Amino acid sequence: MAAPSELPALAVTGSTGGLGGMVARQLAASGFAQRLLVRDPARAPELDDAHLAVCSYGDGAASRQALEGAKVLFMVSAAEAEDRLQQHYAFVDAAADAGVEHVVYTSFYGAARDATFTLARDHYATEERIKSSGMTYTFLRDNFYLDFLPLLAGDDGVIRGPAGDGVFSGVAREDVARCAHAVLRDPAIHKGMTYDLTGPEELTMAQAAEVLNTGTGRTISYQPETVEEAYASRAYYGAPQWQLDAWVSTYTAMAAGEMAGLSPDVHGLTGQDPISLAEFLTRPVL
Repeated sequence: MAAPSELPALAVTGSTGGLGGMVARQLAASGFAQRLLVRDPARAPELDDAHLAVCSYGDGAASRQALEGAKVLFMVSAAEAEDRLQQHYAFVDAAADAGVEHVVYTSFYGAARDATFTLARDHYATEERIKSSGMTYTFLRDNFYLDFLPLLAGDDGVIRGPAGDGVFSGVAREDVARCAHAVLRDPAIHKGMTYDLTGPEELTMAQAAEVLNTGTGRTISYQPETVEEAYASRAYYGAPQWQLDAWVSTYTAMAAGEMAGLSPDVHGLTGQDPISLAEFLTRPVL
């Protein structure tokens, strides 16, 4: 394995996962050399001109070493965890110490200090850490992933949550990957930019259930809950409080209107219209 300083100047995280894997494959297909930052080299994709560097977000020393000589970093947000924000801080600090110049970070739509969706607050805090680091940045603020919608229905085909009549503008992970690829091809022209990545339509959860009902062959419906009912119906999972709060606030953020609104940014970055939920359900798994 080459020394970090001898690796490509473009560093990509998350290549063993869904989004990062799509981005890494698109970069390879476009002829870009890249270093893939991974925790487990055995799970890394085999791509042309891709070189491995091993680290985890929470290990600042290993991250700094892995990023030595990198100039542009694609940072996929870490897996949900109670200490995710601390992991992000450690990684951002390591990137700055290693001399990274530009970070492209996958954030969340409506990220704010007082966002209803609890994890959107963590994304906001991460954005602020990146801004204060001295590195330049591009933030990709993704709306709710269309990819997750079919997974919300229980075994009985019912989606339960306190979303009320609020709408969301769900985006396909495939579109987010295309946007990230577009930015990473020429990051200099995207310095300091924040892009809101949405689909082409606003849907209530009830409307989304109707589309799922038609497109999946399953009988799927939406059952509104109160906040109290939402916590009660999820209690049997035995999940920690932060996780319950995240699950429930996904829906209350919709009810509060914080996932509403359509953005032109997917088309602006890729030249393609974003994928609708109905279209997404007909597409092959990437």
